[in-house]
Amino acid sequence: MSTARTQLATLVFDLPGGEVAEVAVTTLLNGGYAGRSQDDVAAHVRELAELGVPAPSVTPSLYPVSPYLAQQTSTVPAQHGKTSGEAEWALIVTDSDVLLTVACDHTDRALEVHGVAWSKNAGPDVLGRKAWRLSEVADRIDAIELTAWADGVEIQRGTLAELLTPQYWVERLRELGLLKPGTVLLSGTIPMHHGVDQFASKWRVELRDPATDDVLDCDYEVTRLPDPIG
Repeated sequence: MSTARTQLATLVFDLPGGEVAEVAVTTLLNGGYAGRSQDDVAAHVRELAELGVPAPSVTPSLYPVSPYLAQQTSTVPAQHGKTSGEAEWALIVTDSDVLLTVACDHTDRALEVHGVAWSKNAGPDVLGRKAWRLSEVADRIDAIELTAWADGVEIQRGTLAELLTPQYWVERLRELGLLKPGTVLLSGTIPMHHGVDQFASKWRVELRDPATDDVLDCDYEVTRLPDPIG
């Protein structure tokens, strides 16, 4: 009798000092409505409601995502033109450490109006190929800058002070019994600039540490799948 084997996404990160960390993703989670100011979050929920996106039952929210969608890729295939990224950071739990990297949560906006959790599973979470040890940047986390460009135009800019802290999510994962090797969590995003087209063909996201001028980045191109037949 054959035994089914689960194929896990494996991520590889270059760390400061020349070390390399390899992680097989067992749990992938997307934080949502995770602004540090819950008053701002409430205003965002109202804005989304006007666009037909269902309001969450609780904030911050946490959406389980299929682990294979954690990817380090330069190409994201899309079924239509209404998909877009979101600038985020990501936590990665390894056998010996917790890492921090840059991420872009690519989301199906057409599906989002029917269910946020569904839309999160319709596209990949693109992660950077470099990471920092969380312990080495935790004392200056709020100063770290998060910026995104869509088709070369800046679409998001802020600092991690606008989002719930990595330490908040570390404790939340511990409460849920998920602070274990193979868990990856994305932070949720910061506001987009008004008037910028988010339905772009190219995305780039950066985390920059002003104390060291070190930059973590990820970028990818969105390619349209062929039209379905039948």
